[in-house]
Amino acid sequence: MATPAFEELVEDFEFLDEWEDRYRFVIEEGKAMAPLEPALKVPATKVDGCASQVWLHVKTDGGVLHFDGESDAMIVNGLIAVLRKLYNGVSVGDVARIDARTEMGRLGLNDHLSAQRSNGLRAMIERVRSVAASAPA
Repeated sequence: MATPAFEELVEDFEFLDEWEDRYRFVIEEGKAMAPLEPALKVPATKVDGCASQVWLHVKTDGGVLHFDGESDAMIVNGLIAVLRKLYNGVSVGDVARIDARTEMGRLGLNDHLSAQRSNGLRAMIERVRSVAASAPA
């Protein structure tokens, strides 16, 4: 169960044969995001468990999840962009039904991230899931 934006990303990845090309594509996705407002880079939005600095501003509106984020690492910014395509616009009730590991595997990301990056990705996913679980539907 993925969003249309994530399905489009999967299709784009199918045209990229080499992991290096996919890596660059993820970085470009991150560069295309608007930076997080400095006022949102506070301890409450910081994600623990990441090797780099990561902030996620996750909110719900009318039972629908939306988030923005930023990292000081280019690849992590790209991972935030990928997660935004996976989760933004999803109802809070459906967030838990998304198997992020499987969806990221469709992009080949599970096999090519370092252990630290994988841990950070899990921490970001858990933050999104946690906010969705505590939000009113």
